[in-house]
Amino acid sequence: MTARILIVAGSDSGGGAGIQADIKTVTMLGGHAMTAITAITAQNTLGVQGVHAVPTAMVLAQIDSVAADIGVDAVKIGMIGSAETAAAVAERLSRPDLTQAAVVFDPVMVATSGSVLADADTIAAFRTLLDRATVVTPNLPELAALGGLEAVLAHGCALLEKGGHGEGEAVVDRLWPNDGSQPVYTEWEAPRIDTPHTHGTGCTLASAIACGLAQGMPLEPATARARDFVRLALMGAPGLGRGHGPMGQQTVRNDGLFTGPALNQITLPASDYAASVAFYKQMGLTQIVDSPGNGYARFEAVNGVTLSIHLSPPASGRGEEGVTTYLESGALDAWVAWLARRGVRFDQMPKDEEWGWREARLTDPFGNRLCLYQAGEYRRYPPWRI
Repeated sequence: MTARILIVAGSDSGGGAGIQADIKTVTMLGGHAMTAITAITAQNTLGVQGVHAVPTAMVLAQIDSVAADIGVDAVKIGMIGSAETAAAVAERLSRPDLTQAAVVFDPVMVATSGSVLADADTIAAFRTLLDRATVVTPNLPELAALGGLEAVLAHGCALLEKGGHGEGEAVVDRLWPNDGSQPVYTEWEAPRIDTPHTHGTGCTLASAIACGLAQGMPLEPATARARDFVRLALMGAPGLGRGHGPMGQQTVRNDGLFTGPALNQITLPASDYAASVAFYKQMGLTQIVDSPGNGYARFEAVNGVTLSIHLSPPASGRGEEGVTTYLESGALDAWVAWLARRGVRFDQMPKDEEWGWREARLTDPFGNRLCLYQAGEYRRYPPWRI
């Protein structure tokens, strides 16, 4: 069944954050997004010009409407609108028909532009939502406003401590569990992406986690996939507006974010580098890697699938020459282990390569070369991308 995600959040008229970012994220990750809008904002990339809170009774009516008919597998909570609504939503999510739904709470307080989206009373009321949350996803200033690490974990929820507001060239995120195993945590570190178009990062991350939980993923892999989705959306930002522009959720496709295999890359042999590059550019593909010294070029199609050419002699049987077809999985090692247990023979088990991909290699019964791999952002956005 398609995962059903209820989004309780405010509307962003500029389409960068809030309900709009949430719907785009859930849709791209294969879920069904439903909404309970808590506030209407007049907003663009430069700031928030106006906020109109939706009455609490109407927020609850939206929740009741979708829960009674469609059902809810996970809930994402963003901008809550008022202290009254925070308490009422927490109480509603604790009723029997919604107690099985995972709850991801993004404690929105300030927009990317700096505009305040939650007053002191509303922030104080967040504790009722913390008591119901499966995981809470504050940035560093929000975590401080909630009383810090121990204060949040005392509510029994897991905590994703987002490091985007930290110092340095790397962003470090830490996931603290809610199973009594503190101070053990999972940590991710990645280079900071240099872009002003970060509007909606928190909304996107929380919605992606909620979608993963609704699809049956454990919290840690759901969070890892959500982080990959955010980074790809940042790299695909369309550059709209004069301030903090929206991300490019719509550009994240065929990027191996699912456990099942995605056919999204083929490497073809070539005997003339310049002629091959010219041909595929003429075909309308966008060149994203140009490495004549290695005889290698990569191109991207409009649907995100990539094609490479590599200087080599024509195919001659089962050797290293010829076409290689690539199947990507977000859980490569588990997939390869599953195949190996069922008798599939590999020429190379999963191995980290210098170009940032993790690869396993094999041939089919007729000698066609296959590469099973996991690359994340390095397939379409390697550091040397043109």
